[in-house]
Amino acid sequence: MSRLGEQMTDRLYGIGWSTVKRLPEPVAVRLGRSVADLAWKRRGKGVLRLEANLARVVPDAGPQELAALSKAGMRSYVRYWMESFRLPAWSDERIRTGVEIKGLSHLTDQLASGRGALVALPHLGNWDLAGAWVTRALDIPFTTVAERLKPETLYDRFVAYREGLGMEVLPHTGGSAFGTLARRLRAGGLVCLVADRDLSASGVEVDFFGATARMPAGPALLAQQTGAALLPVTLWFDDSPVMRGRIHPPVDVPASGTRAEKTSVMTQALADAFATGIADHPEDWHMLQRLWLADLDPAKEPAGDTAEGSGKGTP
Repeated sequence: MSRLGEQMTDRLYGIGWSTVKRLPEPVAVRLGRSVADLAWKRRGKGVLRLEANLARVVPDAGPQELAALSKAGMRSYVRYWMESFRLPAWSDERIRTGVEIKGLSHLTDQLASGRGALVALPHLGNWDLAGAWVTRALDIPFTTVAERLKPETLYDRFVAYREGLGMEVLPHTGGSAFGTLARRLRAGGLVCLVADRDLSASGVEVDFFGATARMPAGPALLAQQTGAALLPVTLWFDDSPVMRGRIHPPVDVPASGTRAEKTSVMTQALADAFATGIADHPEDWHMLQRLWLADLDPAKEPAGDTAEGSGKGTP
């Protein structure tokens, strides 16, 4: 990205956070829907990739159903951004009433016992809102990791934004994040990581909707090393302003096998839990990038899709 492009990106995010959060909620909702519909009609790289990914999730969908699903997906994606821009201005009461989570005892029981808990999520729903709900409604601090972005000022905006919501944010690069996360978990703390996409050489291959993808090894390795409970979480929107979610039962560490074998089994279990939530609410899976290994072949890309990077700027 050119320096001018970086500056423009940073400026646009700044406008979003400074302007959108001041709009009345009905106005923000209408604006978000209009922006989403316009982006969907333009059929840009992100929309094409989203539609190709959804075709794997819903393989029996015909062209019309897939188009309707991708349109709903763009509305969900823009809803994430509009809510995120507005979160710093939301009252504690608005955040507390804006989220309903099933299976909460899976998390609270682990933390009450003094055992650390590691929550792993896909790019589903609005995890920033879920994080704010954890810190404001449950009064539980937690640690997460953010991908370094260009320009650096944009990364600083994301860190300040999430810290303002009560999160401890570590940089993804630099080599120290894993050790800090392990210390937080050993101390009985909470760690939350978005974990449905990893294109690095260290990613674990999993079967995901019938094809091979890579997901990060970190959550399984941290659970093995610290004894923390590994909890898959899926989120979704419905027609109300409330976001719903489910904390799935813990992923157990296998009793036998090498560390690599245990990591593979546990990461597959995470992928299976993610797939359950995504299959139930595919329109809320904001994966506008390539995920499956077969799709990394440029010859198999939808026209115009060369985009890289994470779905929402930072995991």
